[in-house]
Amino acid sequence: MITVGAVAAEFGRDLEAAFTRIAAILDDARARGAHLVVLPEAALGGYLTTLDDSPAPTGAEPPTADPAPDGSGRVEAAPGDDAAEDSLPPALALDGPQLRRLARLAGDLVVVVGLCEDGGGARYNTAVAVNGDGLLGVHRKVHQPLGEGASYRAGDSFTAFDTPLGRIGMLICYDKAFPEAARALAVDGAQIVACVSAWPASRTFRAPDLADDRWTRRFDLFDQARALENQVLWVSSNQAGSFGSLRFVASAKVVDAGGEVLATTGTTAGVAYATVDLPRMLASARASMFHLRDRRPDAYPDTALPSGTSPLDPFHSILGPGAPAGGTRARKVRCA
Repeated sequence: MITVGAVAAEFGRDLEAAFTRIAAILDDARARGAHLVVLPEAALGGYLTTLDDSPAPTGAEPPTADPAPDGSGRVEAAPGDDAAEDSLPPALALDGPQLRRLARLAGDLVVVVGLCEDGGGARYNTAVAVNGDGLLGVHRKVHQPLGEGASYRAGDSFTAFDTPLGRIGMLICYDKAFPEAARALAVDGAQIVACVSAWPASRTFRAPDLADDRWTRRFDLFDQARALENQVLWVSSNQAGSFGSLRFVASAKVVDAGGEVLATTGTTAGVAYATVDLPRMLASARASMFHLRDRRPDAYPDTALPSGTSPLDPFHSILGPGAPAGGTRARKVRCA
């Protein structure tokens, strides 16, 4: 049996405050007998303040994360800055003092957390898994919503990795909207998928109650669908509260291999815990209809867009490669 925790919590630019909060969460998780804790996207250093197409202004360069003597990586607003929030998140090295500190806090737990990675000339929106032995796995976010690409370089792969709890794969936020992403992890043997998010509520049709927000419903639907179609244990974290112009939906949850929600925080901050017999759960879900076994990749069309085709043209597959950008040419389709 393993106990897993999915965290919904608010994290900003202050790394010291983040480590204080993480330490408290991990202490509580250890007291509850947990084995895996999944923290939100950008828990170390905070997410972006907006998702428009503009990077941080030149006058608001990202704060540095030079190692303090205790390895805290405390980030201070630069003199003259109006607010640290207005800058990009601090870029952290995967072999730096902040992740070493996180590994010490993790100890016997497996901890998944999101951060801005210093990729040596490029910044990545990254999730890492650590325990007391160090780094277990790394995932760089592949799918970038709206203006996120102005601040981060995209990743290009999905790979599962071995841990003391079983084989785990990681996704970040918008990655979950693409069935191919979770399927790639399942095909690579992932038994558990940890999906970390900074998933906001709708900006165009704001609901007074987050539970009624259309993006809350989509967040929940993606979690259940990806768990069910891949028959894996799904552990979904999210930011809570607000940061910049974004209001996050929380809704951290644990979903079993049959798509059933075992525990959720709802639209408030907290930790959703669930205890499962992982081998039994997977065996039961896959006993008769095992989706990975029964799939027919030979029958699926190549879904990659032809070279030179804009992914912004949703009508390409219907109108053909000769259609003008935006799909303005109509064509009658007869249904037999």
